[in-house]
Amino acid sequence: MNQQPTNPEHIIGTTSTQKTVRTVLTAIIVVMVVIVGYLSYAFIARSSQQHQDLASASKIQKVIQLDLLNGCGEKGIASKLTTYLRKNGFDVVEMKNYKTSNIPQTIVIDRVGDLNSARQVAAALGVSEKNIIQQLNPDYFVDVSVVIGKDFGTLHISQ
Repeated sequence: MNQQPTNPEHIIGTTSTQKTVRTVLTAIIVVMVVIVGYLSYAFIARSSQQHQDLASASKIQKVIQLDLLNGCGEKGIASKLTTYLRKNGFDVVEMKNYKTSNIPQTIVIDRVGDLNSARQVAAALGVSEKNIIQQLNPDYFVDVSVVIGKDFGTLHISQ
């Protein structure tokens, strides 16, 4: 009987070939792990930056646009209030006379359904919360209207 010896190296391959294959496979695995790690880091860093950008954008306050209506008849009072309000970050887009000149108390009018904007203007002027009203008007292009009353001397316009 002519039997050839069973040599595992002959069936599987040489030991040096196995070492080469293992080295190549290990290198491929290491490269894949590095790529996955880098892509994960890049994704997380970008998501974090976008979140920070959104957070800082939400902190930016909206500029409140308003018009001043002189309802007290005092000349120059709307100009003084305009200067004061602009120094405090409000955008006064128009000054004009109100339909009458005998308004006893200054009134802050919300025109767009944003009472918080009206409250901010009232607080800046020292107008009482009870003098804030809401009159929504789609024809107005301002957020708030201020009707200056005869109580203008009590308003905070000298700060």
